[in-house]
Amino acid sequence: MSVAALRLIRCRRLSSTSGPGVKKVLPWRDIRKIAKMTGAVILGGCMFITYEVVSLNKAVRIDTQAIQQEKLKSYIYLSATPSKEQENLGTGLTYKARRELHKAARRFLEVSSRILLRPLDAAPAARPMITAEHLSHMDADPHEVALWVLLKRACSANRTSRLSAVQELAQNHHWHDYQYQTAAQAIDQRTALGLARTSQVDQRFFLSPPVLPWMEDRLSVEDGLRQLLASLPQSEVDQCVQYFTSLALRESTQSLAAQRGGLWCFGGNGLPYAQSLTSVPSEKVESFCLQALVQHSKVQSHCDHIVANGGLQLLQRVYQLRRDSPKIQRNIVRIIGNLALNDSVHQAIVQSGWVPVLAEMMQSPHIIQASHAARALANLDRETVKEKYQDGVYVLHPQCRTSQPIKADVLFVHGLLGAAFKTWRQKDCDPTEEEKAAGVSEDYTECWPKSWLAADCPNLRVLSVEYDTHLSDWRAKCPVENQRMSLAYRSRELLKKLKSAGVGDRPVVWVSHSMGGLLVKKMLLDASRDPDMKELMKNTKGVMFYSVPHHGTFMAEYSVNVRYLLFPSVEVRELCRDSPALRDLNVNFLNMAKDREFNVLSFAETMPTTIGPMIKILVVPTQSADLGIGDLVQVDVDHLNICKPEKKDSFLYKRSLQFIQDALKGYTSH
Repeated sequence: MSVAALRLIRCRRLSSTSGPGVKKVLPWRDIRKIAKMTGAVILGGCMFITYEVVSLNKAVRIDTQAIQQEKLKSYIYLSATPSKEQENLGTGLTYKARRELHKAARRFLEVSSRILLRPLDAAPAARPMITAEHLSHMDADPHEVALWVLLKRACSANRTSRLSAVQELAQNHHWHDYQYQTAAQAIDQRTALGLARTSQVDQRFFLSPPVLPWMEDRLSVEDGLRQLLASLPQSEVDQCVQYFTSLALRESTQSLAAQRGGLWCFGGNGLPYAQSLTSVPSEKVESFCLQALVQHSKVQSHCDHIVANGGLQLLQRVYQLRRDSPKIQRNIVRIIGNLALNDSVHQAIVQSGWVPVLAEMMQSPHIIQASHAARALANLDRETVKEKYQDGVYVLHPQCRTSQPIKADVLFVHGLLGAAFKTWRQKDCDPTEEEKAAGVSEDYTECWPKSWLAADCPNLRVLSVEYDTHLSDWRAKCPVENQRMSLAYRSRELLKKLKSAGVGDRPVVWVSHSMGGLLVKKMLLDASRDPDMKELMKNTKGVMFYSVPHHGTFMAEYSVNVRYLLFPSVEVRELCRDSPALRDLNVNFLNMAKDREFNVLSFAETMPTTIGPMIKILVVPTQSADLGIGDLVQVDVDHLNICKPEKKDSFLYKRSLQFIQDALKGYTSH
């Protein structure tokens, strides 16, 4: 360094230390300010870091079932909106806990793989039994082991093993949610149907219906139903199907129908619309469309078209939208039951999510809803059900799978204006205030054959059939339906359906009310002349008649006298007193019954029936209800209540039960 520079530095030092300048000392007040600012920064930083850690901890939470699910999978489920329980659970989780979960998951997967590799399809003698001894060295929950064993057995090649596994699966109610979810994903179609047809099955065994595809913009469910109808072929369509289809369409769709050559063109002639549907609510239009689809689903060649054109998904959408309309839901399930008669569409029905829907509906407390679902599931279940239940044939018992063998059938046939369920309900009554307080009406049943007869005779199959009847052609659902209302036509149709349902393969007792008794006599006469029906005649053990007009009724004669006003239907005209057709039917049936020694029991009404506000009439007099053979029992009730017992210990029910048990002596268990 130069001498001049050194001198300069020295001079500056001297100048800074000498003279009038005062030495600057930092005061304590400034030091405190600096300390406060530094402390605030440090404290704020700590609080910020703490806040971020807490926020992150709250934002990332392990699901409440994560610990259980880790036994099945080696990853953790994350939830963006944790609950209070999740917050409490996630607070104490550390890296060590997560590491232990991964170890538990790996151990469980190893155990599961070892179990599933064991052969379970071999014969019982050759099959190694999987017991606690075999699993003693395995680290797994016994409930989990049992689940995997049952799932494996449910897919066994041995039918007995499969049925037993399904039953055991349904009987276990102690599993966790994740185990039910595992089973729902692992079971096959056959197992799912078996579980659905098991009494009081847990609904967690079934996956939720798949997400429905998005519908096009401005396309409503109503439009989708009409498009589905338009896509169906024109072949094998009778006039009633044409009528129902035309009724389901708006006038605005006529041009679309003409372009596509839809069903409502009918060769250029077309059927006139019964009414304009422009102002009809959507729910009613949907009902019209569903009625048309019911008719189409009866045609086997149309079922594949309904499935191929997205009908199953569309019906699923309508079902979910109309959960408050039991009638619409029944029509939809009725269509599914008709489609299920074709084995080729079973897989499509299952994949579209109908099994859990039917399983839920079958547990309904309403007998009508449950019976429609039971019919559809029975047609889908080819594992245990050989019979096929056509439209209008319902199984009242057993509706679920049962290990008890069915030894005989009891078939119920309703009469004029009746139905498969409402005809056989318990007698309607208005309980007093004291009876209401005592709970007298709690045991009321909508269908006594299902509730009472099934309990007294559990090894019987109880069936009920349904067909449309009308007092007047004014009330006919289809203008051309009167052509198919004769006893001869109905007899042919019902015999085909009953044969498909297996009626005649085992002993059978027929139970009928009013005009249904005439139909039963006609069916038995037709069966006696058909070689293919000889088993039905051989196995018919008894016939029970509730106020059946064997010799006609005054009410039919009254309707015919005012024919120009009432337009009496075909079945009403056939019920006229001393009708030649009725006389021939009665004589021929008497001869056949005497030859084959049928057991016969007839009930006769003694009280008039109220028709309208001022008319009371004895619909079927005792003379007409007397067949001429068997026992005749008079009951102090009117025509409507002759087949509706007041209670289970009433004379009417006890006498009916006694007849069925006597006719099927040796086949029923008391």
